[in-house]
Amino acid sequence: MLEGLPPNGASHMLRLVATETNARAIIAIVVETFEPAETAASAFMAPAGTNWAVEVFFAHAPDEARVRALIEAATDAATAAAAQFSHIAQQDWVSASVAALPPVRAGRFLIHGSHARSRAAANDIGIEIDAALAFGTGHHGTTLGCLLALNAIARRRRPRRILDVGAGTGVLAIAAARLFKRNVACGDIDPVAVTVARANARANLTGPLVRPVGAAGVRHPNLARRDYDLILANILAKPLRLLAPHLAAAAGRGAELVLSGLLAQDVAGTLAVYRAQGFTLAQRRDIEGWATLLLRRGGAAARPLSRA
Repeated sequence: MLEGLPPNGASHMLRLVATETNARAIIAIVVETFEPAETAASAFMAPAGTNWAVEVFFAHAPDEARVRALIEAATDAATAAAAQFSHIAQQDWVSASVAALPPVRAGRFLIHGSHARSRAAANDIGIEIDAALAFGTGHHGTTLGCLLALNAIARRRRPRRILDVGAGTGVLAIAAARLFKRNVACGDIDPVAVTVARANARANLTGPLVRPVGAAGVRHPNLARRDYDLILANILAKPLRLLAPHLAAAAGRGAELVLSGLLAQDVAGTLAVYRAQGFTLAQRRDIEGWATLLLRRGGAAARPLSRA
C-alpha cells in the first residue's frame, strides 16, 4: 500500500483502477509534478482482483486534461482515460480517514487515533495522532520507515540534539522526544501543519519538549545550530536534495540523518548529493515502494539493505 493523507483543504479527487506497475508510476509522477501541500496521492490493492485503486486529492480544481496527459505519459492512454474526477467535501475525507486508520506498530511505537486509544499496551510508546489537515499518521511507508529507524538508533545510542525538518503532524518529533527524553527542534513550511503539530505535542504530553515553528528548512532562529547529532527529514526527493547543504551545516561531527519521502528511483541521486556533503549510507529500508535512508557523517561502509 502507498498511502498519503489529502492536502490541506482538499476539494477534488481523482480515482482510477490500474495495474500495480501503473499505479506506482502514477504516484511517482504526481509526487514529482505537484506541490505536496496542494496534492496528495495514495494507491492500494483493490478489494477484488489483483489491480490497484489510485486516489489523488487536490486542494483546487485540477486541469483534467493536463492530469490525463501526465498519466498517459507515465502509463498509457487507456489508463488515462479511466481516470474519474469528482468534487469532495472536506469533512467527508477527514471523517473517513479517522474511521479507517487502524493502529500502526513500529518497534516500541504504537501510532493510533483517538478511536483506538485503548489498544496501547503498558510497554508501548503510544502516540495519538488523528487524521487531520497535515501529513503523518504513521501509516505511510515513509513515516513508518523513519519510526523504525528511530528504534534502531535507540538500540545503539541516545541522541542529545535532535532536529525534525518538515514535521507534518509532529509524529516523528513526538516519537523522538518520547523515546530519548530530549527536546526536539522542529519546523514545517506549512502553518496548518505547525498548528496541528503543536496540538499533537500537547496531547501526547510532549509540549515542553516539542515546540514546532514555521520554517522553510532550517531557516528559523529556534532551529539555528550546527551541532545536531540526529536530523529527521521526511519530505520528498527534490526538497531533500535542495536542503542537503543546509542540513550538512546544521549537523555536528558524527551526526546521523534519517531521510525519507524517496521513491526507489530517487535514492541514487539523493545519495550522490549527500555524499558530496560528507555523508555515507549506513542503512536503507524499503517499505511499500518508499525508501528511508540512514546516513552518517564520516560513517562506516553501508550495512546490507533492509527491506520490508
